[in-house]
Amino acid sequence: MKVIAIGAVTAGGKTTVVNAMKARLPRTASLHFDDYSFDGEVEDYYKWVSEGADYNVWDLSPLKTDVEKTRNSGAYDYLLLDYPFAYLNKMMKDDLDCCIFIDTPLDIAMARRVLRDMKAASADDIRNEMNVYLKYARAAYVHMLETVLPSSDYVIDGTNALEEIINEAVHIVLNC
Repeated sequence: MKVIAIGAVTAGGKTTVVNAMKARLPRTASLHFDDYSFDGEVEDYYKWVSEGADYNVWDLSPLKTDVEKTRNSGAYDYLLLDYPFAYLNKMMKDDLDCCIFIDTPLDIAMARRVLRDMKAASADDIRNEMNVYLKYARAAYVHMLETVLPSSDYVIDGTNALEEIINEAVHIVLNC
């Protein structure tokens, strides 16, 4: 079984692409990083980045356990991970056969995030979120582009149409 990590910044398309690929690839399972709670999980991303952004502070044992259970089940040819770190967390890096990064520009990711997560928010709430993003959160997004993207095996242009992104990702998985 091949384990494929799909990464992107928040709202960069990871979950959408993983779910679409799972529907197209037979004998494929998926695990989603956001479904887990981890010891060492970062609360203040701005501070984390300013202190060197150690991807190993996350204890990914629950995810690693589920990857091993899925691998040992023998039921799947592929395991897709909706997972933001590529090879940068030492606990997971040896379990990954291939890492794909969807390079979604930060303005598109932010627009998607606002549309997805702030449907009922007031204009003041949205303005406040934009201020927090500009002052603090953007640094973590930029850091991902500087570290996770270059550590990935493949980079897909996140400005492409969704169907094109999915087709490219499926092609990569079938050939890696």
